[in-house]
Amino acid sequence: MKSSASTTKFPQPEIDRAMNGADVVVESLHREGVDVIFAYPGGASQELHQAFARSDKVRVILPRHEQGGVFAAEAWSRANGKVGVCMATSGPGATNLVSGIADAFMDSIPLICITGQVFSKFIGKSAFQETDFFGMTLPIVKHSYLVLNAADLPRIFKEAFVLARSGRPGPVIIDIPKDVQQAKLTPVFPATVEFANKSLTEFPQATDDQLNGVLDLISKAQRPILYTGGGIISAEASADLRAFAEKTNIPVATTLMGVGGFPEDHTLSLRWFGMHGSAYGNWAVDQCDLLLCFGARFDDRITGDVNKFATSATIVHVDIDTSEHNKNKRVQFPVASEIKYALKRLNELATAAKFTPPDTKPWHTQCAAWKRDYPFSYEESRHIVPQEAVKVLHELTNGDAIITTGVGQHQMWAAQFYPFKEPRRYLSSLGLGAMGFGYPAAMGAKVACPDKQVIDIDGDGSFLMNIQELATCHIEKIAAKAMILNNQHLGMVVQWEDRFYNSIRGNTILGDQNNIGSPDNLEGIYPDYVTIAKGFGVKARRVHKREELREAIQEMLDHDGPYLLDVIVPYTEHVLPMIPAGKSVKEMILK
Repeated sequence: MKSSASTTKFPQPEIDRAMNGADVVVESLHREGVDVIFAYPGGASQELHQAFARSDKVRVILPRHEQGGVFAAEAWSRANGKVGVCMATSGPGATNLVSGIADAFMDSIPLICITGQVFSKFIGKSAFQETDFFGMTLPIVKHSYLVLNAADLPRIFKEAFVLARSGRPGPVIIDIPKDVQQAKLTPVFPATVEFANKSLTEFPQATDDQLNGVLDLISKAQRPILYTGGGIISAEASADLRAFAEKTNIPVATTLMGVGGFPEDHTLSLRWFGMHGSAYGNWAVDQCDLLLCFGARFDDRITGDVNKFATSATIVHVDIDTSEHNKNKRVQFPVASEIKYALKRLNELATAAKFTPPDTKPWHTQCAAWKRDYPFSYEESRHIVPQEAVKVLHELTNGDAIITTGVGQHQMWAAQFYPFKEPRRYLSSLGLGAMGFGYPAAMGAKVACPDKQVIDIDGDGSFLMNIQELATCHIEKIAAKAMILNNQHLGMVVQWEDRFYNSIRGNTILGDQNNIGSPDNLEGIYPDYVTIAKGFGVKARRVHKREELREAIQEMLDHDGPYLLDVIVPYTEHVLPMIPAGKSVKEMILK
């Protein structure tokens, strides 16, 4: 008798009409369910743009800079979990994508980046606008393709989407010479693709013996903690995590990438921990006797001095990427598994065994006391302070907005004072820390989730780096909002200067250093963001009085188009708590 596998009928490849390579790209994207691409044209990608112009299958959004386009595509993916797509021409167009590609690689975001390339005969000859984009991106992608035969395009696009979203997600590059775009062919679109290396597409699964071992460790623990990261969100495993935490009665501390993966208003939540995370989350991880690390990677902003991190704990590390096991922190129980499977099976095994959590009442009492005595807090001022602006935004949106950020102090305050109850609501460049991410990300997230309120909480330094995307939002009618916490300085670097460099300013003042703008010196505010926004056709307002803050934020939220709210704040505020780089929780700065 034949095995069932041998009799399975797979969909047959489709043979379509004759078209050129560029038309094949559009059709391939359509077949992958892509309905939007962020793309900036140029000579080497012009055939592709002409193909999009001939079709109504994919919406093309023209960013005003390639970096804005790749950040928008990334955030589109972060917001809805699908594979984001962007496109640029060869040479400088392609190289302008690099920061976004590196960002997607660091934060494990599925992304397809299509680039035009010079004619095949000119490759390697220093032709106009030629770069070896295939070679230069190898360290920051899951895979790179240089397409030299148009007949390969359907297969390559099918493979690229599978690779981008399978296993640990990440970016894939497809570099297409202009002659390949122009080539005539009758394409064959494969229904499926196979890889010689099965590990590329098959998820590892923890064994029942391994998972029963985890349950056994929990049953003996007195001070257990769940440490969860972005893998929970990538795997759509938030509900499974919540069920497991409640079943085992274990407190949950997340990374910034994992924010929203466990509801932050839950009694078991310790919010997020690390360099600027909650004091109580950091103390709990430091003093636990069992640390369950699920879908996180022990990065330096979490561990500080890795040799002093969770020194009293037995550590279980469940991760889909085995290269992360024992890379940054030696652990006792590494488990290679897709995290959703592991959590689902843990819940099943615990139910079948009628698992009873250990008596950890003293531990919960201690965690509750830390939460009560050391919340995220700030001192009120006669001025608007950044923390208050974020807190009011949270109140007026009922905590239901998608928040994007640039990089710096505002990024931390956004996570501290805007608690998140759901995943994919805090979108930020966290592994790479790329300034300029915030507003293009808001643009991409708003396209992905048009019915959601999307606000970029940004700093004046970060916002200026991709301010040109105001034009995109105006022309494309994308109602992405920006609330700039404008302190006229590179705030996070200033904080380090204040703490560790005797407050010596090393090029961290963004305006006129002889006439520094502030809530008390509005004449010194530079640049004038309100005037700039109006030049782009975007409604804008400046606010510097506390009594006007709530009404100004509400005006921003009520506006039906893009909006810029310039909130003038003092530069003297510091993000606390703070664990200095390379230090341990024992050296945490609380005030």
